[in-house]
Amino acid sequence: MRPPRITGETSRFFPADTSGPQRITRRVTRSSVKHLPSEHPPPAAADDLTLGSDIEDAIQRKARKRRRVTKEEDAAAASSVKLEPASPPAPRQARKPARKVKDPETGVVKAEPPTSWLETYNAVLGMRRPGGIAAGAAVDTMGCERLADRSASDRDRRFQTLVALMLSSQTKDTVNAAAMARLKEELPAWKEGEPVGLNLENMLAVEPEVLNGFIRTVGFHNNKTKYIKQAAVILRDKFGGDIPPTIDGLTSLPGVGPKMAHLCLSAAWGRTEGIGVDVHVHRITNLWGWHKTRTPEETRLALQAWLPREKWHEINWLLVGFGQTICPSSARRCGECEVGLAGLCRAADRGKVMEGRKRRGAEKVEAKVEAKIKVEEGVVEGEEEKGVATDLVKKEEAD
Repeated sequence: MRPPRITGETSRFFPADTSGPQRITRRVTRSSVKHLPSEHPPPAAADDLTLGSDIEDAIQRKARKRRRVTKEEDAAAASSVKLEPASPPAPRQARKPARKVKDPETGVVKAEPPTSWLETYNAVLGMRRPGGIAAGAAVDTMGCERLADRSASDRDRRFQTLVALMLSSQTKDTVNAAAMARLKEELPAWKEGEPVGLNLENMLAVEPEVLNGFIRTVGFHNNKTKYIKQAAVILRDKFGGDIPPTIDGLTSLPGVGPKMAHLCLSAAWGRTEGIGVDVHVHRITNLWGWHKTRTPEETRLALQAWLPREKWHEINWLLVGFGQTICPSSARRCGECEVGLAGLCRAADRGKVMEGRKRRGAEKVEAKVEAKIKVEEGVVEGEEEKGVATDLVKKEEAD
């Protein structure tokens, strides 16, 4: 085999050695040379080279060895660094429903309210006030206590409130309001010369088929026609033509339960002796974990055990409107609800809540940017006005 030709530049440093016989060897790479035993010690300097060695040997390199740190040294180094103690995370308050607690000193058993109930209540109140996200619900304008004719006599208004409540069961407020409007405008007079409209005398005189036609759009209108006609007779015979001013008297009427009786007593007579619990109040308070009840009547008793009395009348209006706008039985708007965003509702949809929090964070950033821009624009406008005023002064002085 012909030996490789040595260029002039290379031969000045590494003259060819032709004394020994040539051997055929396989191609040697840098990586393979590192693992081969070296026949020559590494040069001490650039001038001290061994002839016949590879060209890489002309470059002196220091071996980079990584010193191992013993466990003792590692522990000593760690102990020399002073670490600040991490602040413990804030303890998460456990959610507890309303419960009965016995006083160890007096032995009196009292009802403890659920955890964070007031924060929840105030959050809903803020949403239900004018300008809030839950304002303008159907109950605000078409609730049963708002459907009575204000121009009618007190006796007729109370009767109209009772009829509105009896029609409202299993019926939307909008449908109920339309049925009440027909009765107030079209219910025939009981005799010629008397006014047309909704009062006890006209209700006693109207035929059941005619009444059923007026209220045909409400739920269970056949049963309600029967109950209203029967209640009108009882009011005439037992209560002097007016609605009774007591819960017992109201619940003695056919089709009138505790919920309807408490609402009627409050709206018609201005007396609040209990909480009117409908499907909204029952469903929402159980979603919040305030209690575990099976029926609206159980919910009423559970709420009355601890809720302050001054909120008994308001809570029905509050939660009915909240249920109609933000927390319906389906398609709840948890991402827009202050209760869900504050982590106060155990039944809130976590995905919707997270999206709502991100959206609110972005809105806050955008609001800050807009506020900053307005401030900067105000400064610029102020400077421009100041400049115009200065120019006018200079012009007046020149004149």
